[in-house]
Amino acid sequence: MREELGDLLLTAGSHEASQGSKGVSPMSDSIANYWPVLIYAGALVGFVVVTLAAANLIGPRRRTPVKDMPYESGMDPVGDAHQPFDVKFYVLAILFLIFDVELLFLYPWAVAAYVHDGGVPEDLRDLVLGVMLFFMATFGIAYIYAWKKGAFQWR
Repeated sequence: MREELGDLLLTAGSHEASQGSKGVSPMSDSIANYWPVLIYAGALVGFVVVTLAAANLIGPRRRTPVKDMPYESGMDPVGDAHQPFDVKFYVLAILFLIFDVELLFLYPWAVAAYVHDGGVPEDLRDLVLGVMLFFMATFGIAYIYAWKKGAFQWR
């Protein structure tokens, strides 16, 4: 597929490439390969639409006070639902996201840094290692700062 696309791009300016061997453009030939995927996607969307419409048309509509009550983990709700959350929840969630994204940046580097074919070129490996160590040191400083400020303590 990749070779066909490359050949198509290389010969896109010529008249023969635009007409193909049988008078059909090569692009329509490659689009024909996607018909099973398009049919599957159409069937999937159709199934979802039909299921939702059937549930809406056939389903019972008895409103009771119990059904109108907010559901909270199988327990009856107590108090006002519009209480503000403590800021500690948000700080901890943001810190988790920051350090989790840091790990996402480390995986591609760890995979590509020392692969012989298609990885980081041999002469740039020391530079890439230095950049990653600086990146880790920056996050280490941020981690120590958050730890000293008590962001990880659950009171």
